[in-house]
Formats: sequence, C-alpha cells, structure tokens
Amino acid sequence: MRLRRKRWLLRAFLRRRDLVPAQDRTDRIRQHDILLCCCLRNERVRLPFFVEYYRKLGVNHFLFIDNGSDDGSGEWLAEQPDASVWSTTASYKRARFGLDWQNWLLRKYGHRHWCVTVDADEFLVYPFSDTRPLRALTDWLEASSVRAFAAMILDMYPKGPVDAQPYREGQDPFEIACWFDSGNYSIKRNPTLGNLWIQGGPRARMFFADAPERAPALNKIPLVHWHRSYAYVSSTHMILPRGLNLVYDQSGGEKASGCLLHAKFLDTLTIKAEEEMQRRQHFAASKEYVAYREGLKAHPDLWTKWSEKYINWRQLEILGLMSKGNWA
Repeated sequence: MRLRRKRWLLRAFLRRRDLVPAQDRTDRIRQHDILLCCCLRNERVRLPFFVEYYRKLGVNHFLFIDNGSDDGSGEWLAEQPDASVWSTTASYKRARFGLDWQNWLLRKYGHRHWCVTVDADEFLVYPFSDTRPLRALTDWLEASSVRAFAAMILDMYPKGPVDAQPYREGQDPFEIACWFDSGNYSIKRNPTLGNLWIQGGPRARMFFADAPERAPALNKIPLVHWHRSYAYVSSTHMILPRGLNLVYDQSGGEKASGCLLHAKFLDTLTIKAEEEMQRRQHFAASKEYVAYREGLKAHPDLWTKWSEKYINWRQLEILGLMSKGNWA
C-alpha cells in the first residue's frame, strides 16, 4: 500500500506540469482555512450557486482546475477573490480523470488543512449543516481524532422528464431536482482498501437496470484533514493510507457521516452527455455517459411513487442515509 501511494504521489508530481496558473491567490491562504478543490469543465451555469453555497458553509479558499472550458467558466472563476485557478488542456483521462491534478494541489496547498474535494454538481450536507458552519464540524472531528468524513452521494431528480424544466444560472438546483430514492441501495466492503462500496438509487434502476453492478459508486470521502502524504485513489471513493477509509463503526455503532446532494439530473445533462461522448475522457470509455445519452432519448421520468421529497438533513438521518453519530 505504501508503494502504491508513492506511485500516485509521483504521478501527481509529474502531472503538475499540465497545470498553468490562471489566477494564483494561494498567498492569501491562512493557517486554519478550510479549502475546497474542484476539477471541472464547462460548468459556468452552475458556478455562482456552487461557490456561494460553499462560501456560506464555511469554505475559505477555492482551488479550481479548469480543464479546457470554452463557456467562460475559467474567466468567471478567476474573478472570484477567494479562488485560485489553474487551466489545462491536457487529457483528463491520462491524469486519472483529474485525480493526479487534484492530488498535486492538495499536496502543495492542502497540507494540514481541512479540505473539501467535490465535483461542481455535488453539495455537502452534514449533521446540523443548517445551523452549524463547516468549521464546527471540523473542530469536532479534530477533537475526536477523526481525520476523514464520509458522505453518500444522493442523486437528486425532478418530478417529470429531466429536461422539462430549464435550469437558470445562479438558481438553487434543488428547487427543480428535489426528489431522491430513500432505498434501493446495496453496500459491501472493499477487502483491499477497507472502504465501503455503495451502489443503487435512480441511476442504477433507470440507466443500469440490466447490469446494476456496473452502476456508479455512491460512496465518497469528500472531507479530509489533509497531509502531504495522502492520495486519493479512485475519485474520492477511496484514499490512502487505507486507515482513512474506515469511516464506519465496526463494533455495531455509527460514525458521523453526511450526504452529497448530486444535482446531475437537470436539463443540462443532455448537452453534457453529448459533449462527453465526443471527448471520451471519462472512466471505462465514458460508458456512464453512453448510458445517459441512450436513456435520455426517451425523456425519462425518474420519479416513482416511492420517491422522497428532500426536506433537510434530519430527514436523511431518519432514513438512515447519514448519521450524526455521537455529535450532539
């Protein structure tokens, strides 16, 4: 495992040359700042709400990697006073789907900081997130000697066809995509790295119904008290050292966890799926986007009579999708 981790760190070091600073404000990062790292392409319409959401949550500085956007994403991000931006037109796939770039920025700037690593369509919800800032969570985790915080991806979707309601720039995406599956999930333990592997939800039942074992993983570790020796292995699904993957209680209790509300299923997905089909830069020859493109042709309605309408984090805890553990 140590050799494997050194390999990922070496890859990150070598891939650093792909990144060109577009706006470097890292000299403004203070000792106890919470950082957010995100790799994106053509997400301009999402960015105002995304950035403001995490600002309100308590993120102090953003580290963005703009992978060849042509919709103004990079220019908009460069104007944000609390963001540093790197641009690259290098292969997303060859950089292990952006992970080498993120591991490098986390190694260089995230050392001894709490770091949030998410996609532009992922929104972290944690226990008491409606009343307590992210700093309260990280302070409690640190006091409890916990270095990593897990979150399950919760795919959110609208009632009716995915492309029926247009998403406007700056809009809360959960005004449209406010429904989710409360069940229909499978979970198993990875014997090698020790992390949990979760699958299911609307993507499994709608786009991977014939092969649910190929559905996207829903387990992530998006919040870590970073050390320069750490490395994400597969997106933020797994991390090394593998002790960081033990984000669950093996003695029958519960550790605190959250959810990542996933705002993928908006009308923007059709355009995104076509673009990614052309680029072929995603995992497994972009098979996930192949499934989306084919499935979206029928203008599907992901809503069912068992769908739950999102209210707040307490609802998710009652449903067993997240836990406050012993944080009171």
